Amino acid sequence: MPVAMITGASKGLGRALAAALAHRGWDLVLDARTAGVLEGTAKELAGYGARVVAVPGDVTDAGHRGELVAAAGELGGLDLLVSNASALGAEPLLRLDALPLDGLRQALETNVVAALGLVQGALPLLRASAAGAVVVVSSDAAAEPYETWGGYGASKAALDQLAAVLGVEEPGLRVWAVDPGDMQTGLYAAAVPDDDDPRPLPESVVPAFLRLLERRPASGRYVAPWPAESEADDQEPAGSALSGRGL
Repeated sequence: MPVAMITGASKGLGRALAAALAHRGWDLVLDARTAGVLEGTAKELAGYGARVVAVPGDVTDAGHRGELVAAAGELGGLDLLVSNASALGAEPLLRLDALPLDGLRQALETNVVAALGLVQGALPLLRASAAGAVVVVSSDAAAEPYETWGGYGASKAALDQLAAVLGVEEPGLRVWAVDPGDMQTGLYAAAVPDDDDPRPLPESVVPAFLRLLERRPASGRYVAPWPAESEADDQEPAGSALSGRGL
């Protein structure tokens, strides 16, 4: 069976993606910092018949990243790496004039440095796959200047650029940066706790991610649609210099 590694997989978008893949027969290596929650997620997803390995830890720890790659190797290889774990840099988000520099460092370390470190460790397995792919979870804050989102957005913009260059350097792989849009997640609630506008559930954008795996379009930046569009499988990607192609 194909093997996927997903970071930040105990809840939110990571968990929703993991559940969808497990339901389709994928074996999984799952990462999150909270061991109990992650192990509960892994136990539930194993009920689909998939092999699910929970590896709790922090992706900024090189030793932990090594454990994740080793776990994938024990499952037989790695076909998909999803870098979903993210740090905001400040909770709630702050204007740049008040953003703690240590917070910015944390966002860059988690969202950029750790993501690249994990790719570097996993590349031998991904290259050996017949359909190796990397997904990095981006944000519209990487492309749009939203007040208070400067630090987090800068980290995601850097992540987008790393993904774009990786796609050029590794033509045998597919490398997709995906902007899922605002979602009803703990991360978004921590970022903007006073926002009362309804946001779609993470499950609503999962079909867009699955379309990437099914269609394997060119490496690049893609934007997942809102729920009303997510079932329109006959949609063709539409180009945009700023926000990427639609899913």
